[in-house]
Amino acid sequence: MLAGALLAWAGGAQAASLTVGFSQIGSESGWRAAETTVTKDEAKKRGITVKIADAQQKQENQIKAIRSFVAQGVDGILLAPVVATGWDSVLKEARDAKIPVILLDRDIDPAGKDLYLTAVTSDSVEEGRVAGTWLTKTVGDKPCNVVELQGTVGASVATNRKKGFDAAIAPHANIKLVRSQTGDFTRAKGKEVMESFIKAEGGRAICAVYAHNDDMMVGAIQAMKEAGLKPGKEILTVSIDAVPDIFKAMAAGEANATVELTPDMAGPAFDALKAYKEKGTVPPKWIQTESKLYTAADDPMKVYNSKKNLGY
Repeated sequence: MLAGALLAWAGGAQAASLTVGFSQIGSESGWRAAETTVTKDEAKKRGITVKIADAQQKQENQIKAIRSFVAQGVDGILLAPVVATGWDSVLKEARDAKIPVILLDRDIDPAGKDLYLTAVTSDSVEEGRVAGTWLTKTVGDKPCNVVELQGTVGASVATNRKKGFDAAIAPHANIKLVRSQTGDFTRAKGKEVMESFIKAEGGRAICAVYAHNDDMMVGAIQAMKEAGLKPGKEILTVSIDAVPDIFKAMAAGEANATVELTPDMAGPAFDALKAYKEKGTVPPKWIQTESKLYTAADDPMKVYNSKKNLGY
């Protein structure tokens, strides 16, 4: 039945005339802005018309956008899902209209896997594991109380980044996660939550901060500095995304490590859609992107200059 549904999507428009709708979560982070910019650039390279709908971090807006794209009869839909559940009904509507859906940078509930063509994502569990492994190696046997800034509650990427980090530190009894709270992937919320952690724990009782994205960490760094603490020195930092501003913080000695999440999810997605439309080639269910650890040893200003014009 799945094969039949997939084949029903194939055929039709050629790549040069493709029109693709993109339901983007919003602009909650620098990485998200870069993803939008890179998506436009990758579409232009391929002669694809891309229509972007900003959901402002609300699932109901994404559902409305998908229904609008279906009504417009687009050739494909890219979806960066704000949360993992609640997509079955609208994705069935897209399938019934023979419009393939490709997920970008986040997955959805496993029950919906027959409702999309492929997912272009990193391994977000691995991202958390890489972050946690860096911390265990850096701390060694020293006692270390860690506070965690989680991403949006219900987002698969937040769940998985926590899962990977927890698994990495679990064998190390000297490392304890003492506080964990959502910062909604934003700088402002990251700063606010970090202020509450400092008040609750006492700043110098905190050994390290783990943030599910760099934007929350940038906010947390500001909170630490305002509290008279020295982030990157007195308090270790490790976060995920590798946005330009975290490299500026590294260069200033105020951040220690980040795990890269490439903003180019759309390039592989467009290529998969093109092959599917032109040849009926069904892509693998998961197209995985690379996760790379950066530290202050990686010439942070050089990395910053290579990223600063990508739209972050």
